[in-house]
Amino acid sequence: MSQTPFSGAETPADLLRSLLEADPARPLITYYDDATGERVELSVKTFDNWVAKTANLLQDELAAAPDDRAALLLPAHWQTAIWMFACWSVGLLACPGGDPAEAQLVVSGPDHLEEALACEGERVALALRPLGGRFPQLPTGFLDYAVEVPAQGDRFVPYAPVDPDRPALEIDGEQLSGSHTVSLAAEQARQLGIGPDDRVLSMLSYGDWDGLAGGLLAPLVAGASVVLCRNSEKLHPDKLAGRVAEEKVTRTLG
Repeated sequence: MSQTPFSGAETPADLLRSLLEADPARPLITYYDDATGERVELSVKTFDNWVAKTANLLQDELAAAPDDRAALLLPAHWQTAIWMFACWSVGLLACPGGDPAEAQLVVSGPDHLEEALACEGERVALALRPLGGRFPQLPTGFLDYAVEVPAQGDRFVPYAPVDPDRPALEIDGEQLSGSHTVSLAAEQARQLGIGPDDRVLSMLSYGDWDGLAGGLLAPLVAGASVVLCRNSEKLHPDKLAGRVAEEKVTRTLG
């Protein structure tokens, strides 16, 4: 089978760097929240800036170190994608839906704050409000991501190179190394027939491999882009069809 454009990347962080070198201005993730009416479009460059800021927050402010476990109690959201790649940039083990009690760091949306208190390490809360807004009132025991991230630098260099053979992702009860994560994503892209000209609309969760790969990793490995839709289960078929046409979607998942 032919190789997808960026399947030679050794880690997910390498994949992002390759995308940045190829075309920093092109759209990478377009996000819709049909409960709030929010629409956010992130180019490769903008996404990379957010990842760099978040990775600097992790490494310099939260003292996160390679192999630390990060429990990510977050929905499929543009900020979730940023946190995944920030963890991989530092060398953390990203655990979507992971047990906070077993993690050195927890990142929680507003629906899981009580559960997140089981983490004895650093706790970061995401309000998931339009435009990346802050919490109206900071939850006790948490840092507000929207408050902490703006001051961080736009460029990130890890203290130690990220080892592609170390665990990078824990999902569906399995740990995957960085290189395995990328190779599986490339295989998923081939199975789904995703190519560099595709726009993939996903309404899937990031809590399992099919949703994370289909709605993020496989399109990125293929050099495609993502239209990520949240709270869209009850969207009228005509409105969904209009979005597909407007966003030039070529593949729909979920």
